[in-house]
Parts: sequence; structure tokens; C-alpha cells
Amino acid sequence: MQSHRDITRRGFMKKTVGMAAGAVGFPYIIRSSALGKAGEVAASKRITVGCIGVGPQGSAVMGNFLAQKDVRVVAVSDVKSNVREAAQNSVNKYYQDTGCTAYNDFRELIGRDDIDVVLVATCDHWHVLAALAAVKAGKDVYVEKPLGISLEQDQALRAAVHRHGRIFQFGTQQRSSRDFRFACELVRNGRIGKLHTINVWSPGSESGGSPKPVQVPEWLDYNMWLGPAPSTPYTEDRCSNKLWWFISDYAIGFIAGWGIHPIDIAVWGGADKLSCPVELEGKGTWPTEGVCDTAMNWNVTCKYGSGVTLNFTGFPFPQEWQKRYGRTTSHGTAFEGADGWVHVDREGINAHPKELLSTQFGPNDIRLYESNNHVRNLLDCVKSRAATICPVDEAVQGDIICQISDIAIRLEQKLKWDPVKERFVNNDAANRRLTRVMRSPWTL
Repeated sequence: MQSHRDITRRGFMKKTVGMAAGAVGFPYIIRSSALGKAGEVAASKRITVGCIGVGPQGSAVMGNFLAQKDVRVVAVSDVKSNVREAAQNSVNKYYQDTGCTAYNDFRELIGRDDIDVVLVATCDHWHVLAALAAVKAGKDVYVEKPLGISLEQDQALRAAVHRHGRIFQFGTQQRSSRDFRFACELVRNGRIGKLHTINVWSPGSESGGSPKPVQVPEWLDYNMWLGPAPSTPYTEDRCSNKLWWFISDYAIGFIAGWGIHPIDIAVWGGADKLSCPVELEGKGTWPTEGVCDTAMNWNVTCKYGSGVTLNFTGFPFPQEWQKRYGRTTSHGTAFEGADGWVHVDREGINAHPKELLSTQFGPNDIRLYESNNHVRNLLDCVKSRAATICPVDEAVQGDIICQISDIAIRLEQKLKWDPVKERFVNNDAANRRLTRVMRSPWTL
């Protein structure tokens, strides 16, 4: 079986345009493109971008920004000096100048008046705080998934985006793919009959990690990396992609870190059928040693008032799903109705009956928002001030499913969720898990 570490969210970004291999740096002079020549956009009409968190995922999304002719990446920020310097050098090499500034503290980047858009691709426990600061400073934002590590964080960011009138794009790039959109349109238009079941699966989290304290690497600002998380001695690889997203101080594991991708498609296709009260219960399997402490696997059943059941599981998935759908990769979403089913993942789309895949929609059918590039969609919306393909309200809705699923498997209780109040019904223990204490001086 393929290792979960080999199945990362970066795989989907391989199709984005990487950093172009430019010539060696030239003296800093005004390029003709700054004046709108050479087929490029004049500086006065460019969207300026700052990138917070430029590790593997952040640099991949940054590469997509670089590929847009009407964009100028002017700043990067990361608490790992080697990472931020590499990103700064890549940007400067791309533009063949020295115009990109690197910061250890993201607040310095956000404080610049000349930045229009901020990319937030930090570790999960920083997503909301960095995005909140950007939104309050009048910046539009692209925020990597998942959103927050508590519902309270999600609610705070959602409120701020609306209050300040900012454009928000959630990093669930699958919505900018034809297959995922087509699958959801089949469901929304009743082509599979009355929807009754949605099956969702993703990779599970991992275990391990030495708990023995070691010296902090000289290239890491560990206190700033921790930020709002509890003060904890540094251990080997704690801040690396091998471990951090499986440690509950910084994430809730792949139940959200990967699970949000197929859950987001379930939300897109299920629409109002998933926006009603829900009863859920489930169980998970947990590490027994090491620093990782998020669910390695889980099985959650969500029964919605609409009559739809959503089954959410971590790898490995039920074998009957593989038999039914003909192919089940490490993650995917399948919609089942009275007259058939449609299954979609990043390898493609399949359906029963097969004729569904030849469906031609008419003028009276529901057509979903079309985007072919997640970053391009954000930039177009920055100019038009229209909503993106994955705005903050839908980002929060998908995030909630991941978070309440995690709470359900931790408590091993049947829970009732009120989507209007955004609270569990008559369960104080579950509701206490909707908030997180932040280490001073960080607060929402």
C-alpha cells in the first residue's frame, strides 16, 4: 500500500506552472515589462502578492501566482530562514531582479500598503490568525486548507471577511476541475435520481515521532513557529511535514488536512441537503506512542434531516466501495441516488449507468460556477469583487464537517448538530471542543 506520506496535497499542484528557470540576476533596473511592453501588464495594473508560508505547498501555489502576467509577487514570509531565502531567490530569479523582500514575521509583510493579496499556506494552526491579520489590513486572501483548527477560529475569519468586504479563496483546488464540477452537476440536476448517500474517503493520519527533546535548528524561529500553540520542547522533525499535521496542537490530522478535499466536493454536490440538522457518530483508531496523536483512521456516519447519509472514512476504505465504483484511490467522493451513482477523484470520473458521463445539460439545468485555475479565479474576483468559486461561507461549511467528525470519534458518542446555532444539541463536552485556548499574546 502506498505510504500516506507519498499521497500529499502537493500532487494536485504538479499541474500548476512552476518557477520559470530564468537567467542569472541582472543589476536592478526598470524592465520594459514594468512599462507595459513585451506583452506584459503595466505595473500600475498589476496585482501585488505577498506569500506567508512558502514550504512545499506554499511555493507550489506561489508558482501559480508567478505564472499570471498581471501579478507581481513582492514579498515572502516564513519562520524557517532556509525556506524563506529559497523562496525569495526563486521569485527574484523568475523576475530577474531583486525586488522580493523576505520576512521572518508575517506581520511585517501584512503591514505593507503596496500588497493587494496575501497567500496563507502556513501550518494549520496559523491559517486563521495570519488570514485574519491580512483581512483586517484590507488584503484579499487565498487560504490553504483546512481553514482553522477550531470552529471558533473559522467563525472569526468568516465574520472578518464579510465585515471588511474582502475576497476570499479557499485552497480546495478540486473545484477548479471539470470532472468534479460535472459530477456535482449530475447530482444537483437529479441525473442519478434522488440523492440518498454520499461516500467520502481520504488518507488517514500517521503515528510516530520521537518525544525526546533536541536542540532547535539554527534556521528555525521555533517560538514564532509555535505561535498560539502550547509551549512545548522541540523534538526531532516536529516542525516538518513528516509530523506537524498529525499533532493536535497544530492540526486535527488528515480527517481535515486531506479529508476537506473530498468533503468539499460532497458539500458542492449535496448543496442544501447537507445544510440541515445532522446526527453523527463514529470511531477512530489512535497512535499509542510518539508525538503524533490524531486519528490514524476513522469511520463516521452523518445522517442529515434531508434523508441523506454521508459516510466519511480514512484509509483504508471499505472493499465494497472499490467493487462498486471500479476504482478507489486514496481519496474520493461518490454520490448515490435512486437511479445510479457518480464517483469522482483526481484520476477521473465514473458513473452507473455509464450513459451519465455523456450527459448534455440544457438551458434550464443547474450549472455550477466554472473555474479552470484556482489562483486565476481569485485574481479575476479581486478585480470584479465577485465571489470566488470557494468563498468563505462554503469553506466553513466543509470545515465544520471535518471538525465535528473529529469530535464525534474522540467522544465516541452520538451527537446532534444544529447548523443554525452552529452548536451541538445538549452536549457541553462536545461544545467545549469547538474552541481552542491560544498561547499569549496570540488571540482571535
